[in-house]
Amino acid sequence: MEILLKKDVERLGSKDEIVTVKNGFGRNYLIPKGMAILATESVKKMNSETLKQRAHKFNQLKDEALKILDKLSKKTFEVPAKVGENGKIFGSISNIQLADALDKAGFKIERKNITLPANNIKEVGKFEAEVILYKDVKGKINFEIVAG
Repeated sequence: MEILLKKDVERLGSKDEIVTVKNGFGRNYLIPKGMAILATESVKKMNSETLKQRAHKFNQLKDEALKILDKLSKKTFEVPAKVGENGKIFGSISNIQLADALDKAGFKIERKNITLPANNIKEVGKFEAEVILYKDVKGKINFEIVAG
């Protein structure tokens, strides 16, 4: 029996995948639980069209993310911090401050998508961070911690 999975099913397949299972498993478990539907010809056509549209949208978002990454990599962003006499920062710089600096420059990137080179940056200087803009679009950005 061929079925179209509506949800990810462990050891069977992922969402929108057409798989072959035994009749009893499909009829008595997967379909009644709402995990799958019977894969008729019309369902297969609709699924292939949905996958094409999803791939097209994925490519558009990926291209847009690559353009933004290109702009980000050409700039150096300044992150202001309170600094003592010897160049040490009061506290430390985290991805929150870097996300705020990027937001002020016009780039809206969530802080969970920013990875700093070290856990705690406690001194003034130039650093490099990794950002994730889309599923497989990653890159490095330069930032500088300045007295502010």
